Amino acid sequence: MSYCRIPTYLNGNKDGHLIEACAGLLDENRPEECIKKETEEETGYQIKEVKKIFEAYMSPGSVTEILYFFVAEYTPNMKVSDGGGDEEEKENIEVLELPFDKAIRMIETGEIQGW
Repeated sequence: MSYCRIPTYLNGNKDGHLIEACAGLLDENRPEECIKKETEEETGYQIKEVKKIFEAYMSPGSVTEILYFFVAEYTPNMKVSDGGGDEEEKENIEVLELPFDKAIRMIETGEIQGW
């Protein structure tokens, strides 16, 4: 279990592992550029165009961080690596591709949770 998953473990997530969407810190980059970079690092897909669908404060009563949410199309020929994360950041990501309807069912059954 990595350090960043300890809060979910302490809140009842038995193994501390999560199914997550690609994400990363902006580090003074534009959100659109950040999600492209994170998508390539984490999934191995080099996406070209992203569409912002909304943004929201993480916890407006206590945190100033804004979360940006994007969607993007991809095709098999956009695969440039195996993904898995950045070794320097000690990321160990298993890439999971799901059909959209299966992902929705997994949300309904609790297999994917919004911890």
